[in-house]
Amino acid sequence: MKPFGQYTYPEISAQAEALNAALAQLQQQGDWVQKHLLDSETDETVFIGSGSSYYQALAMASVYRAWLGKSATAYPSSEVFLFREQTLPPNRNYLVIGVSRSGESTEVLLALEAVKPLPNVKVAGITCYEESSMAKLADCLVSPLGKETSTVMTKSFSSMTFLMHAAIAKAAGKQDQFEQLASVAQTDDQVVKAADAFIKPLVDTNDFQKVIYLGMGTYYGIALEASLKIKEMSYVWTEAYGTLEFRHGPKSIVEPGTLVCVLLSEKARDYELKVAKEMQEYGAFVLLVTAKAGEDTAFADAVFEVGGAEMSDDARTVLYLPALQYLGFYTAMKRNVDPDMPRNLTQVVKI
Repeated sequence: MKPFGQYTYPEISAQAEALNAALAQLQQQGDWVQKHLLDSETDETVFIGSGSSYYQALAMASVYRAWLGKSATAYPSSEVFLFREQTLPPNRNYLVIGVSRSGESTEVLLALEAVKPLPNVKVAGITCYEESSMAKLADCLVSPLGKETSTVMTKSFSSMTFLMHAAIAKAAGKQDQFEQLASVAQTDDQVVKAADAFIKPLVDTNDFQKVIYLGMGTYYGIALEASLKIKEMSYVWTEAYGTLEFRHGPKSIVEPGTLVCVLLSEKARDYELKVAKEMQEYGAFVLLVTAKAGEDTAFADAVFEVGGAEMSDDARTVLYLPALQYLGFYTAMKRNVDPDMPRNLTQVVKI
């Protein structure tokens, strides 16, 4: 019998290499940026994906709006395929970008096939597999080292998100943001190792009955992904919310035994810390993932620093992922669940 986590653990641990490979790949695919992200005919860019890929799409659309200053949205692939009038109303020109690790997800393929013939729609994609069905259907950015054996997305999520953010920085002519992303690629290995050493004892010494992830802006998509990650790997009851939105009803679920993990931004730091303190008063164990610890974070039960406080919140996004992925991995191991083989799941979802 193979040991549990023999694929997931090394794939989480190898994401720094995947980020650097993504940067090198972007240099080879500079024409993709020019052709798609700088197309003057596009009124709105629509990122689509399913599961983790949809959460990536949310983060990508958020950065697109912030850095390019243009309209962008994100939808589950099935919404574009089955509810086109709600997602792609007429009289606008769209770029629809499919997001899929494998490039074989039925829903994203159906969506792209459905909209590609439309006169007001152009299609593109991002994937880890250059020979995939999606790559044959649409011009795709490729994360060459994002390929994975495990079912759950880890380094593929990190590297594809990072690759698209770098492409957007190039398109926007934001050299400062691109340089910050290059710095992220250089420091990510250090963050991965620190996250591993930080998260394992945290999981080993606590017994969390439910887990809540909170994030705002681009970090909202990351919070959703973190929630899915621990759910897929370990079957723990978990949810994700916008940080301040959590105060409007959902906070009623907080009680002792609840882990509340706040993905702390610098832009909304003061407000988010107020929410974290409130959750602690209700009995939650509060974990902050932040660029920097300080006197204002001293109240928290645990604080993980990713560094990069001088960067924008958006450029720093993927540095938050290793700790969140290891949290899912080590929770699964503690519960004697194999994160490589989550029940009911397959690597590629087909209809």
